[in-house]
Amino acid sequence: MSLVKFAFPLCVVIANLLLATPTFSQGVDTFPAKTIKVIVPFPPGGGADTLIRLLTPSLTEAWKQSLVVENRPGASGSIGAELVAQSAPDGYTLLMGSTAAVTDKNIAQFAPVALVSASPYVVTINPALNITSIRSLIAYAKTNPGKLRYGSSGPGSASHLSAELFASMAGINLMHVPYKGTGQALTDLLAGHIDLMFAPAQTVMPQVESGKLLALAETGPKRSESLPNIPTVAESGLPGYSAVGWFGLFAPAATPKPVVQKINQAVMATMSQSRIRKAMMERGSDPASGSADDFAGFLRVDQAKWSKLIKENRIAVQ
Repeated sequence: MSLVKFAFPLCVVIANLLLATPTFSQGVDTFPAKTIKVIVPFPPGGGADTLIRLLTPSLTEAWKQSLVVENRPGASGSIGAELVAQSAPDGYTLLMGSTAAVTDKNIAQFAPVALVSASPYVVTINPALNITSIRSLIAYAKTNPGKLRYGSSGPGSASHLSAELFASMAGINLMHVPYKGTGQALTDLLAGHIDLMFAPAQTVMPQVESGKLLALAETGPKRSESLPNIPTVAESGLPGYSAVGWFGLFAPAATPKPVVQKINQAVMATMSQSRIRKAMMERGSDPASGSADDFAGFLRVDQAKWSKLIKENRIAVQ
């Protein structure tokens, strides 16, 4: 009697599980079935904003669904990041993240989806200072400690940390002026309210090419394919220096892996298009490649490097 009593509920449970499996599979097969929203946790005009808007038309065409970009700046990217972390884990709300927005403190809230670009930043200076090289920049900073003001997209951002790494290795003191995004910092750099930036190429190269700003060096370990005529910091007077700024897509942590993989494949296919690669390279961004797992591995190495710098130099980040 007890066997009969418990057999029926057990059968119901099993049947429900079997019925649920095709539903999940069908959800993945038909993804996306509605508009996808990408949160950029910085103001318009910065690196993250520029790159996702570059990819948007091709992704919209591939998915046959609208992709809406929404800027939610504040607190070095953490406001927009938290909004995505608390969203439904279904792949329809994504984060265009960066070093500042996704840190070792909140990485557990996200599923890495796709690395879009991991490119060197450009050490960019206002020409009015008459500083034309990394060596002369270091010499000026040593003679005038704390006088040079550099802008960033906020505490803990790559534009902040790459400058702090530079100052630490060069033995100089620079004044940090944080903004809500590199777009806003660029405006003040052009106006002379700050002196320099370690900035994404896609943000500053148009101004460099027009002669309004001067590019002293790029921050990668070797010359970027997209910036072959700009020397590295290491070859320009600070051996051993290397830093890159990355941008990538994230989903809430509980997003099903098949959905994550499907988004990753679409992004990688988009960035493999010759016209997209050319457009990214023209903006100084090296297109990335790889799976979601590859992106997760990249993040572990990158965050370990910056965590060490922050701890050793007692850098204040939010």
